[in-house]
Amino acid sequence: MTRAFTYRGSAAHIVFGAGKRAETGTWVKKLGCGKALVLATPHQADDAAQLAEELGGLAVDVFAKAAMHTPIDVTEAAMDLVRSSGADCVVSLGGGSTTGLGKAIAYRTDVPQIVIPTTYAGSEVTPILGQTEEGRKTTVRGDSILPEVVIYDPDLTTGLPLAMTITSGLNAMAHAAEALYAQDRNPVSSLMAAEGLAAFSEALPLLKADPADTEARSAALYGAWLCGTVLGTVGMALHHKICHTLGGSFNTPHAETHAIMLPHTVGFNAGAVPEQLQPIADLFGATPGAGLFDFSTRIGAPLALKDLGLNETDLERAADIATENPYWNPRPIDRASIRHLLQDAWEGTRPAV
Repeated sequence: MTRAFTYRGSAAHIVFGAGKRAETGTWVKKLGCGKALVLATPHQADDAAQLAEELGGLAVDVFAKAAMHTPIDVTEAAMDLVRSSGADCVVSLGGGSTTGLGKAIAYRTDVPQIVIPTTYAGSEVTPILGQTEEGRKTTVRGDSILPEVVIYDPDLTTGLPLAMTITSGLNAMAHAAEALYAQDRNPVSSLMAAEGLAAFSEALPLLKADPADTEARSAALYGAWLCGTVLGTVGMALHHKICHTLGGSFNTPHAETHAIMLPHTVGFNAGAVPEQLQPIADLFGATPGAGLFDFSTRIGAPLALKDLGLNETDLERAADIATENPYWNPRPIDRASIRHLLQDAWEGTRPAV
């Protein structure tokens, strides 16, 4: 069979292993920096302060106001501190919200980034930045957005609550699912996507049974790296468009939205690209969308958008926004189909395919 594809590997340094957080200062120096601004959400402010203390003279300050969906006004407040402190790099400790803030700063200044994930978001290995302004979430790509160093320390995920463990893992899996049928997929991205999905298919049930299972935590973090990496190398499609719509315009929680939408968007595309989605059917049984829905049910994931506080009356506007400037998708997108998909996701109906 003749193959034709393009592939560009990530330039990020990946540092993986228990206890690797202790090497943060070493990497600040390797980047040629000496004035790190430590970033976090308010929830992880104490952890950020402790990290800054460990960095000693390498840290100039802490900004612990990162927020979901990377609001522009929060970025502007952080930029004021970047300028006043003279920071020459950022160290982002936390999940996707903190990583997004670090990316937003780097996009504006090109300062190096070190990311220390404490969830399975996967965005730390992508050159993609999603920002929210005036009720709309938009995305940009660029080399400056990709963090230079990512330190994956499974020890930092052991305190992640079970509910967030589950939704964060499904969020990462959504990256890999879309990579399987991406327009610009390649053999390497498809292999990594399948491997990342397999890692989570094993790890998440184990973590539901025992959230303190350190081997399962390591496997999940490995899966997050794989799933995030493939998102960084190929384009996004319907799933991410809808999740950006719901998060940016209706402020639904990021990971939970991805978790709920995943079976529905995969099911929507399953008939158009059955061969590409076969790895999902092999892993989860049934048809791809139904198999993912059943898996989500078994591990106690949220299943319905209505449980996130989204009103049924919001679905009309969500369908309008999601189809205004649609991303490329393997199955043609029309408003009526997307409105029906959103209704099923709102109700928590099991996909047929």
